[in-house]
Amino acid sequence: MYIHLIVMTIHDDHPPNALFALPCACQNLRRATRLVTRIYDQELRKAGIEITQFGLLTALAIVGEANQKALSAGFAMDSTTLTRTLALLRKQGWIHVRPGKDKRERVFRLTEAGKRQVAAAQQRWQAAEHRLRKTLGPVDWKQMQATVARVTSAATEA
Repeated sequence: MYIHLIVMTIHDDHPPNALFALPCACQNLRRATRLVTRIYDQELRKAGIEITQFGLLTALAIVGEANQKALSAGFAMDSTTLTRTLALLRKQGWIHVRPGKDKRERVFRLTEAGKRQVAAAQQRWQAAEHRLRKTLGPVDWKQMQATVARVTSAATEA
């Protein structure tokens, strides 16, 4: 019944290209994430990389090396998606994988090509970051960061 009322309201009163007013936190966050991802991917595409790939490469640049469990936890990313992305990074020659402490564990680190890719994409990432910061302004930027941190923390505890 509730969904039916929302659909009727959207259909009757909604301009063709406007965003829907969504009552669900999850759907609002997913929509915001898709839109923000689009901004970063548009810029990073010029460097031949996507934001998810850039994030993983950047994390490996910071930590040196990490196993899949640590990467999955650090990005709150499901194992299947992470496996696909790591396979692509490996195919590109941007990461190296070695066996870990047991037969199942694999440890990843950047290759020299991966370090060059991060460096090459950094300027494009900064352009996307600047674009979003400029649109939000300094006050809303800080508020967004604080809100995202609180939502992430709350979702982790839930």
